[in-house]
Amino acid sequence: MIKGMTGFGNAVLSAGKIKGTVEIKSQNHRYFDIVYYLPTGFGALENKIRQLVNAQVSRGRVTVAIKITERPVEHINFNREAVKEYLKYARVLTREFKLQNNLQLADLIRLPGVVEAEEPVLDAEVLWPAVKKSLNTSLKSLMAMRRSEGRSLTADINGVLRRMSARIKKIETRAAGLLRQKKKLLSDEEIVSYQKSIDINEEISRLKHYTEEFKTLARSKAGVGKKMDFVAQEMQRETNTIGAKLQDNIVSNAVIALKSKVEKLREQAQNIE
Repeated sequence: MIKGMTGFGNAVLSAGKIKGTVEIKSQNHRYFDIVYYLPTGFGALENKIRQLVNAQVSRGRVTVAIKITERPVEHINFNREAVKEYLKYARVLTREFKLQNNLQLADLIRLPGVVEAEEPVLDAEVLWPAVKKSLNTSLKSLMAMRRSEGRSLTADINGVLRRMSARIKKIETRAAGLLRQKKKLLSDEEIVSYQKSIDINEEISRLKHYTEEFKTLARSKAGVGKKMDFVAQEMQRETNTIGAKLQDNIVSNAVIALKSKVEKLREQAQNIE
């Protein structure tokens, strides 16, 4: 079953006292592309993350975001000199503006530069096993969404292909009818020339083949979006040739309808991995 390219997955990151989140989202893109939003010092993990994601995603723009929300505090510095300066200016302001001095400890420790917590530098390589576990959990959700989109796309594509087959049959029937009509009006030599000029058997045969090929691709588990786009281009080429060869209102209307449906297939191919 084909897969779409839109998906989202997230998971909690937990490694001892270190907590965080991992989010992966993907959207349509012609090729495989990955964008990282990582904490400082995690750049060394980019290649590992890419390999992990690329093992399951072959096409689409993927964004990987890792956020650290909790980490242990290594050391707390209490800046006494800063406290002395704050209190000195507080006394000056109290006397100058006749204010009530109600500065409390809770107020002091919230002032900039009074209390500074030094956080430890995170070792990305040490955290990799936990990061990998969270990435796999996120990828599982992301791939479930891409498969769900794939099922919807398959249903839509099969509907388009059925309508295309009906139009192809209509053109085929109309071409045979026109030939029968001309046989009553033209000489044997003229009918041979006419038959050559409107012969669309080859184009009809190819269109039928491409329709079956598209159905087969829609059942594939591999990434087939690019191949679907190529097949749709070939469908468009054969349809244009039919329209140029067979000048008839009924055929022209069927050709216009076919072009519209082929364009729909090309649009859907842009959504498929």
